[in-house]
Amino acid sequence: MEMNTPKIQKRNFKPKLILQITFPLILFTIITLQLLSKNIYLKRSFPPSSLLHVNYVEFPSTKIELTQKTSPKKCDLFSGEWVQNMEAPYYTNDSCRVIQQHQNCMKYGRPDTEFMKWKWMPNGCELPVFNPYHFLDIVKGKSLAFVGDSVARNHMQSLICLLSRVEHPLDISPTKDDNFKRWYYQSYNFTLVILWSPFLVKTQDNDPNGKTGKTFVGLFLDEPNEDWTAQIDGIDYIIISAGHWFFRPLIYYEKRRFMGCRYCEIDNLTEYSLSFGYRNAFKTAFRAILERESFKGTVYLRTFAPSHFEEGEWDHGGDCLKKRPIKSNETNFEGENLEMYTAQIEAFQEAQKLAQQRGLKFELMDMTRLMLMRPDGHPSVYGRPANLNVTWPSDCVHWCLPGPIDSWNDFLLELLKSEKKNFQ
Repeated sequence: MEMNTPKIQKRNFKPKLILQITFPLILFTIITLQLLSKNIYLKRSFPPSSLLHVNYVEFPSTKIELTQKTSPKKCDLFSGEWVQNMEAPYYTNDSCRVIQQHQNCMKYGRPDTEFMKWKWMPNGCELPVFNPYHFLDIVKGKSLAFVGDSVARNHMQSLICLLSRVEHPLDISPTKDDNFKRWYYQSYNFTLVILWSPFLVKTQDNDPNGKTGKTFVGLFLDEPNEDWTAQIDGIDYIIISAGHWFFRPLIYYEKRRFMGCRYCEIDNLTEYSLSFGYRNAFKTAFRAILERESFKGTVYLRTFAPSHFEEGEWDHGGDCLKKRPIKSNETNFEGENLEMYTAQIEAFQEAQKLAQQRGLKFELMDMTRLMLMRPDGHPSVYGRPANLNVTWPSDCVHWCLPGPIDSWNDFLLELLKSEKKNFQ
């Protein structure tokens, strides 16, 4: 019997058919691998979810986190510590021509130099040391005025000393009065100005309303001092500051009418707080700037720089003998320093809002807290020749040059750089 075995039919697989079958498989494999690798990359390349805003987008068979970083917190330049900078100072009392005698501490025998060798280190960011070339490049063709008292002049002299590594300016002052100087940097067409006004408002010396035998200064708190306001038209930058003169006996006027006093010790007269006259003087100064139609520049408020008298008042044996900075946690921001600072900030914030409406910029150089930490850089007894026959009060208000306030120009340059960047 013949057995019938099943016949196996041979199939001819054409190349075209093979491609139709294998290509989808290859494509699916590639897509799957790409999705897996992308998922691994996303999970590895972003920081913890506590720092992120997270959105979810559904994909087939997987969930991938699409993440976006929040805007980084802006660095507070004015919060930090003083750290050593062994490269400082960047000029000497011999190389700078504008250091006044009472700030020329090394000339008069100060034995230590450590007070020169510090810089400010903000928390969480860097503050570069002043670069004179960069500064002059930014201010080329412009003008900068310091308005205020002798500490404002001290600041300007520090700036001139730092710029002396590049160029010495020409004295183009219209007067021989050191309180109203103009310096011109010919290579950069840049002008520096100091406008003396320790009270910022109109004053009356030796006020007749004061107590007999005691010198009083009368302040017209609602009238700006035109000695400086009349000269700011066309100025590109103003750095305004004042402070220590407000500790004197003062008589206050408003609308040209006598209203009260400070430290006057006169019966039946209203005795105002220290901050009252200070706050109103800054309000008037800021208002005067805002009302000048020809002024289109930027205003910087450099906040009150504290003195550091210890073991007595300035005229009763007080002195400042420390040789290095102190830490932020070792300072107490209180008393008259806090009162003066708060008054300034209140007046500034009010003016800043009005400035925005006019399209002007009011910026803050918030120096009070960090200068509380620098009791080491005042002239003390080293601002004059030693004299065994005369005892002079120590100077714990102004600053040695070179010295701590050179760092104020680190801040100034950083603020100018920020403004230029925002303008661009």
